[in-house]
Amino acid sequence: VVVLPLEGDGSKREPLFGVKFIATTYWPWLPFLVLAIVKKSLRAAVPLLHESAATIERELQLVRPYLELMQMRMPDRLQYAMNVDPLALTVRCPPTTLLTLVENAVRHGIDPSEDGGRIDVDVKCRHGLCEIRVTNTGRGLGTANPGLGTGLTTLRERLSLAFSGRAQLRLSAVSGNGVIAELDLPADAATLPASAKATM
Repeated sequence: VVVLPLEGDGSKREPLFGVKFIATTYWPWLPFLVLAIVKKSLRAAVPLLHESAATIERELQLVRPYLELMQMRMPDRLQYAMNVDPLALTVRCPPTTLLTLVENAVRHGIDPSEDGGRIDVDVKCRHGLCEIRVTNTGRGLGTANPGLGTGLTTLRERLSLAFSGRAQLRLSAVSGNGVIAELDLPADAATLPASAKATM
């Protein structure tokens, strides 16, 4: 049983006082953990907004805290794993490329699914390409979720400008239930044009 403090302790001055009291008293570590994750995400995100290119390593600095936050929001509905080839860490890409793929998996795959699901992020270098695969076992492709949404459509356009058509983005259903987003990038790209900047 949770007993809230009576008036005199701020309960009448602030409508959310009860919620804050519960969070800070019964789970004192929770606000600090969330704040730490948000700060880590912002530290990685803000510089990217002013850059014309990122690397897979920088992208992971965005994706990890994002997935941590999403798992805290739905701990019983989201599991995730990341398997990244060290050789891929220096591969260049438009800012927020990997984050867009993962966010799309959460928003259109895990969130709408009653049972949630799992997200697997796999990145490896092979045959001159950086192969990125983001698989989710949430809601699959269907009439309500037919293909590329706004985020992925915009990403495809940015990739086309950045790599002159050499990058390939595909979305397909996986066996059972779920969707896989597959992105192949040239692993030898030295620079990317300013038009590839993030559009957040």
